[in-house]
Amino acid sequence: MKIVIAGAGEVGFHLADMLSHESLDITVIDIDEEKLKNIESHFDVLALEGSSTSLTTLKNARVHAADMLVAVTDSEEVNIATAILGKKLGAGRTIARVNNPEFIQEKDHFDFHALGIDNLIFPEELAAKEIKRLIKRASLSESFDFAEGKLTFSGIRLTPDSPVVGKSVAESAGFNPELNFMLVAIRRGTETIIPRGNSVFKADDHLYFISHPEGVKYIIALSGRKEIEVRDIMILGGGKIGKMTAQRLEQKYRVKILEMDREKCEDLTEELLNTLVIHGDGRDVNLLEEENISSMDAFIAVTGDSETNIITSLVAKKYGVKKTVALVENIDLLNLSQDIGVDALINKKLIAASYIFRYVREGDVNALTSIHGVNAEVLEFIVKPRSRITNRMIRDLHFPKKAIIGGVVRGLESYIPRGDFKIEPRDRVVVFALPEAIHEVESFFK
Repeated sequence: MKIVIAGAGEVGFHLADMLSHESLDITVIDIDEEKLKNIESHFDVLALEGSSTSLTTLKNARVHAADMLVAVTDSEEVNIATAILGKKLGAGRTIARVNNPEFIQEKDHFDFHALGIDNLIFPEELAAKEIKRLIKRASLSESFDFAEGKLTFSGIRLTPDSPVVGKSVAESAGFNPELNFMLVAIRRGTETIIPRGNSVFKADDHLYFISHPEGVKYIIALSGRKEIEVRDIMILGGGKIGKMTAQRLEQKYRVKILEMDREKCEDLTEELLNTLVIHGDGRDVNLLEEENISSMDAFIAVTGDSETNIITSLVAKKYGVKKTVALVENIDLLNLSQDIGVDALINKKLIAASYIFRYVREGDVNALTSIHGVNAEVLEFIVKPRSRITNRMIRDLHFPKKAIIGGVVRGLESYIPRGDFKIEPRDRVVVFALPEAIHEVESFFK
């Protein structure tokens, strides 16, 4: 498979990082020589200096032979032009990153396919959707539904009060007598562990599960935590992400948004129907107190400054806010969220790269999610007839050791499979996999 990436910035870099495990033919185009040197030094890619809107550059990149052309430069105009030109030259799927919400709002009424653009990616919108997911199940650090909600992927950190701390996975089996969930990974510091029966739980371990929807409450209890009910939310920052997040939350929750730019406040007041807009500097602790920060259930910091977002989230925690989410620019910080005291750190560019990555997957992948701070993926496959995954019990499949089958949906029923379970054609199978195992996992579903 040949992929051309226009843009060696953060989205392009992290997309190349994800693709580097796939043995693909990757070409990266950029006008910045230093960015190209950086990406070329990290990954096995062909770096091509030049403008992606140049026909000569696109021809040199052999875009006519590309299965996918991804335009993710910082310029929306360049991305749109690149996708259009690339499609005319013969590229397969074309994807363009945009910064204007109008393109997303009008995509159902405007035929972008006719121009040659197959998919539009708006990182701010994807970040707002991610925040909504994090708020929906506030006790969890991760939450993603598969198969129309029949299976749920969850992440949660063990407290010292958890009943499983100090016990092995095998010794803890009694906490899951009805097989409501399956443990698929443990993150300990920067290490991601595929659990075995003798794996021992430690306080502050981050655990990841696949479960029936009703299994989530058992997972929360297992962690030593209590369910968090969110009613009141404060958002710091009225930019694109702040506004789009408020729009998604204001119908279900009581939302107030703090913004220090008066003109933005006036625009927000007109566009947000059920959100209280406050003009002021959210870094001012007195203002936070005046706006009853201590009565908030969730605090979401999405200004353009990472330090402000982290510090104000820590202040919110000090005042008793149960769930905090902070937007950061530095992806290296994502692993530190639990260590520094913020419940969730998100990066819009990494979210965008992960979203684009799903188009590369093989084997009829129906859904895919990446995990904050973990170099791994959770994938939902639709099983084809005569694929390797069928006709044998799971224990006899020789499935990769760095991956685990966590759930199966058959018709209207969902299952948490054990070793004697047989997967059938048309089943929907949810798999947790480390990057080095993904290619082999896909081979079972081809």
